[in-house]
Amino acid sequence: MPEALATTPDGILLVLAVMVPFAGLLVAFAFGGRNAQRIALLTILATAGVAAAITAVALRGDTNLVYLLGGWAPPLGIALRADPLALVMIPAIALVIVGIALYACADFGTPAGLRESRAPLVFWVLLLAIWGALNLVFLSGDLFTLYVALELLTFGAVPFVALDGKPETLRAALRYALYALLGSVFYLLGTVLLYGAYGTLDIALLRELVRPEPVVLVAAALMTVGLLAKTALFPLHLWLPPAHGGAPPAASAVLSGLVIKGSWFLVVRLWFDVMPGVVTWSSAQLLAAFGAAAILVGNVVALRQERLKLLVAYSSVAQIGYLFLMFPLAFDATAGALAPGGAQAGGMLQAISHALAKAAMFMAAGLIYKALSHDRIGEMAGIGRALPLTVLTFALAGLALMGLPPSGAFAAKKLLLDAAADSGQWWWGAVLDVGGLLTASYVVLVLSHALAPTATPIALRAPVSRLGELSALALAVCSLALGLAALGPAPFDALPDPLVAKEFGAALVTLLGGAVLALALGLRLPPVRGGGALGAG
Repeated sequence: MPEALATTPDGILLVLAVMVPFAGLLVAFAFGGRNAQRIALLTILATAGVAAAITAVALRGDTNLVYLLGGWAPPLGIALRADPLALVMIPAIALVIVGIALYACADFGTPAGLRESRAPLVFWVLLLAIWGALNLVFLSGDLFTLYVALELLTFGAVPFVALDGKPETLRAALRYALYALLGSVFYLLGTVLLYGAYGTLDIALLRELVRPEPVVLVAAALMTVGLLAKTALFPLHLWLPPAHGGAPPAASAVLSGLVIKGSWFLVVRLWFDVMPGVVTWSSAQLLAAFGAAAILVGNVVALRQERLKLLVAYSSVAQIGYLFLMFPLAFDATAGALAPGGAQAGGMLQAISHALAKAAMFMAAGLIYKALSHDRIGEMAGIGRALPLTVLTFALAGLALMGLPPSGAFAAKKLLLDAAADSGQWWWGAVLDVGGLLTASYVVLVLSHALAPTATPIALRAPVSRLGELSALALAVCSLALGLAALGPAPFDALPDPLVAKEFGAALVTLLGGAVLALALGLRLPPVRGGGALGAG
């Protein structure tokens, strides 16, 4: 059995990471109106400060913060724990939240002289709820508290889809709610089975107790399927594209960049921390097979889209697949269990890089839609000259998603490829390479239309926020530069320098291959219209 836990000196930071967003939510809701945005921004600043303090403690060497709620240790009490996985996610999520909040000031602000509306209040309140729920997901030390965090995350995310109140967005929100609630039921059933078998739901205690017996296998299957539905892994992804299609850009950035990371993180917790010895080689291969199918299907369907936002939405389906390739690559055949190492580090780095890049890409797509009043890819000629920062953001985010140097996804891909080579699982390396090629094809396809020249300058229907452009660009740059930050302690010390000619040569091959595919597939798009104001979408 693990040693008795005790609250660590800086453990109160874990409580603040969860409670500050929820406290700000209540205050913003109570004052409402024009005050909600101000209160939310102050709360976001305070929570980001807490995340920075937790990171500083981790860098000091204390990588296992603990806080016992009420002073009671498990199994009688509940513990909040900040292990290395949580310490990676908390600052990354804080960075994305801050970027999205700055971007959303233009769309969900209520300037003086304008009539107040429902959407700004709802947006800022829900954004704080989602941040608090995510921090609870990362820090929870038992499976039932994780269930509560999942539900808080669901009930914060579903209304995001229907902020405009249109019938189609309400239908998309209801579909999302159905998938999410069914996923919660499956997860809760598995939790009940584990509690009935072992009398505790504490993760550290369960790790010592669980054995590969029928009740555990059933519980693992139920919980995993439920979490995959919430994560939108193929083929349980059908709620995600409609949800993104009608949601505001800031909401889509939150849903794709952040919300799905919560349920994915629970799969990591479940498989690596609760039952690593229960997971078999074949089950890890099956989970990665769904990930590979998501990469192939999501990218191919993305290439068939004529609307930019739907292209980015189906790209999210594909990018989710990468997050599940680490499971078979982290399987230790000698021990017969999942083990932390390069593959797990690659998966975590991929999740962070995706959160930054995909949020930036949705934000860029939203700015283009606002400027043109549509997002038809075939009618974007001239937008590169009109909105150079926005198109640059889309391009940098696309490079990051491709896994080109020096992006975080490049470092993640190298770690996963090394794990595939070491374990002899060459087929997952092939999936990574094909996925990068397909990603390059739709990024090149969009940029070829956006950068196409026009006889006369394009007339924009509405101005875009410079703050929104800069915040989106900052997230894209962070994702692209993440690979440089990752080069350091093990397992990153074994990575090649992303700035050497060999790596740029491989990147050039990926881009050229993507360009060839884009050239072949781009003929299906409507012809580019030259000059003038474009029609509403």
